[in-house]
Amino acid sequence: MKYTEFTDKDFELINKAWSVFAGYARERCSNDKEFGVVRKAFEFANEAHKNVRRRSGEPYILHPIEVAQIVVKEIGLGYKSMTAALLHDVVEDTEYTVDDIRALFGNKVASLVDGLTKIKTVLDNEDRTKMTDIETKSLQAENFKRILLTLNDDVRVVLIKLADRLHNCRTIEFMPEHKRDKILSETMYVFIPLAHRLGFYSIKSEMENIWLRFKEPDDYSKIKSLTEQNVASTSTLIDDFIAPIDKALKADGYKYEIKKRVKTPYSIWHKMKTKHVTFDQIFDLYAVRIIFEPQTDDPVKERKMCYDIYSTITSIYCFQSDRLRDWIKSPESNGYEALHCTLMSEGGNWVEVQIRSKRMDDIAEKGIAAHWAYKKDGYISENDSEMDKWLAKVQDIIKSPDLSSLELLDMIHKDLVTSEIVVFTPKGHQRSIAVGSTALDFAYQIHTDIGDHAIAAKVNMKLCTLSQQLHQGDLVEIITARNACPKLEWLEFLQTRHARRRVLDYLKEHCPEDFAKAEKMQNDTPKMAENVILCGGQRYVVASCCCPIPGDPVIGFKRADGTIMIHKKTCPQIQTLGSTHGDKLVVPDWHFEGQQKNFPVTLTLSGLDRMGLLNEITQQISLSLGINMHKLVLEVNEGIFQGSIELFVDERATLEKLITCIRTIDGIQTVARTEA
Repeated sequence: MKYTEFTDKDFELINKAWSVFAGYARERCSNDKEFGVVRKAFEFANEAHKNVRRRSGEPYILHPIEVAQIVVKEIGLGYKSMTAALLHDVVEDTEYTVDDIRALFGNKVASLVDGLTKIKTVLDNEDRTKMTDIETKSLQAENFKRILLTLNDDVRVVLIKLADRLHNCRTIEFMPEHKRDKILSETMYVFIPLAHRLGFYSIKSEMENIWLRFKEPDDYSKIKSLTEQNVASTSTLIDDFIAPIDKALKADGYKYEIKKRVKTPYSIWHKMKTKHVTFDQIFDLYAVRIIFEPQTDDPVKERKMCYDIYSTITSIYCFQSDRLRDWIKSPESNGYEALHCTLMSEGGNWVEVQIRSKRMDDIAEKGIAAHWAYKKDGYISENDSEMDKWLAKVQDIIKSPDLSSLELLDMIHKDLVTSEIVVFTPKGHQRSIAVGSTALDFAYQIHTDIGDHAIAAKVNMKLCTLSQQLHQGDLVEIITARNACPKLEWLEFLQTRHARRRVLDYLKEHCPEDFAKAEKMQNDTPKMAENVILCGGQRYVVASCCCPIPGDPVIGFKRADGTIMIHKKTCPQIQTLGSTHGDKLVVPDWHFEGQQKNFPVTLTLSGLDRMGLLNEITQQISLSLGINMHKLVLEVNEGIFQGSIELFVDERATLEKLITCIRTIDGIQTVARTEA
């Protein structure tokens, strides 16, 4: 922060920002008294931050105004939250105290500001003198622990912090690169999953796009350009697709609106990377959203209207049965409800259609705030418990006395990003469980005693082992025996923390030798050979998890011995490291001083097999481009081949040239770089 006298232009910017925010605040406030409190908070914060500037050079007060605007406009909170957002930096950055805030604005606002201040104090603390053990201590992890602890007191603290992070992301270009990477890593590892879990789709999507724009700027620009071109050329086709649906819904007497949605750059990029496809192979680029007004407040009739609309539109267009997603019957853990289907347009394009009520749409856009608002207004859904269950789960986890901040961060992160499936008990009760869970994980979820005494399971009436992996819709029955007990080998297939923790606790108490073996198994991680590069006296190690090559957007992590580990900026591991030990991130200067270096890369490819195809591929690689190929594996099944190529390149430009050349070969359908 900088201190310089404000100019007339600065005061003009402040007044303009306040005027825009005040418009949203007036709409949300119930009366003039509430708006008066918000105005008072602005005047107080404006005076407290007078002549203070952000890194961008703008008056600092613009930041709390923007945060407050996000709080009301995009999250949908009330006047006390707006007030706290305007004041959220006052206690930390000025001479005013929480007691001063309490005296002027009351206990609740003071409590919110106090919670935000405690979080910020840890997050922004630059004193690293006591940070000696990198593996066990992390100020960032401690910060996240404090964020979660506020869920016990008032979830609005977390929501205001989410708004604060979103605005920091919007202005992140003014940060130095290493600090920018720290914030972006933290955002991807913690705040984006948290936004998703709390149901804020638009906030999640915006932060993802900002992350991609700075982590992979070339990919972001290319995808954005291709999307804009595609939208311009096919917009009429989507309108033609909507027209018959619009006509049919009007004829049936529905009150509704239809919106068009284009897949976000991050979502497209993520699908291209994970599915190894090109932009042209993204068939669900568009989605059509039907938002209807229910005829009554009856949840049963509301859900029936979703299915009635589905019946109407599938009578017009053919649908893809394996892409039906029913989140009406089984909502997501963040409370999201909708019916998704994929229809074939007359032009031969697949289009996703999302069907939801106005209530469902509000919850999808404004997450937990809308969820609780409807609940407060008396709308009780049988799905209301999903968010409450997750909050209770988090509160139970953070109460564990033996958990370090780093362990808590890792555990909650895994919980936030893990997808869930729905399975059923023998009595027909529905249970949500993490994807990849086994029958034994399910047993422990039902009850600890059932898990401890489990000997087998029946999945869909068929006898199977406890290691059987469960799938969506499975009917699961656990068979127990009184004399059965947890075994060391169970740890080899258990997936959930609760189940693994229970087995370890049992072994520790009853089988110390097996417990010691289990501890050794957890600690014995094999060490891989490191690719070390010396540049200007500095030791660099190329991370084997993402295999960066020169030309990739990279970031360095400084280890305790001074060696800098180089990761791709999009590497999941660097997101973890950046979110826990962001002060160790550095901008690497890895040049080669005339030395020729070769870096390992793996490509996956697929297509239609033909005579001479393999020869053409090897010629392009070895003869035309002079690239050293290490390994080539191709498998052919009924005329379709899939395979991988391991090779060595000197830089990203060479690799991109190679990929372009291979794509020109007749029969090649996909070719993409993969992570190690």
